[in-house]
Amino acid sequence: MNLEEKQLSFEYKFKGRIINLRVDEALLPNGATASREIVEHNGGICVVPLTENNEILMVEQFRYPYGEVVLEIPAGKRDGNEEPLDGGKRELKEETGATAESYTFLGELYPSPGYCGEIIYMYLAKGLSYGETDPDEDEFLNVKKIPLEKAVDMIMKGEIKDAKTQTAILKVERMLKNGF
Repeated sequence: MNLEEKQLSFEYKFKGRIINLRVDEALLPNGATASREIVEHNGGICVVPLTENNEILMVEQFRYPYGEVVLEIPAGKRDGNEEPLDGGKRELKEETGATAESYTFLGELYPSPGYCGEIIYMYLAKGLSYGETDPDEDEFLNVKKIPLEKAVDMIMKGEIKDAKTQTAILKVERMLKNGF
């Protein structure tokens, strides 16, 4: 069965700094039409910075939509047409002050495919060196070192709720366990 839908028309309802919202009219595989609300986002990057002692550099920051402080791996949005790896290096330095000797691509994550076109590019960073942080002017962070196994336990207990953080850490843990 053909599952593809075809865009017939679209109308922007909002254009912002970080997201745009549009409403599409789509042709369904059965010939009917449906309205689709779409959030356009330039994409993001996240990095699992792993120390030589198998600790992850993580950041705590207040996340306004949830009204709480969230523990996450360093991450951010892509700047324009920035290459994902360049964005990952930039975000790692800005948020933790660290740079890395090597980066391993962990894959792409579709955080909310039902309504958002965002793609998050995930990386593992190893061989860390440390310097000064340089967060955005509206970004306030606490950097924490969390042992990898503790982070996995925190994910399984529901203490780490962020999807990109869960996915990237669990991928790193599996890679290390399987010798990748």
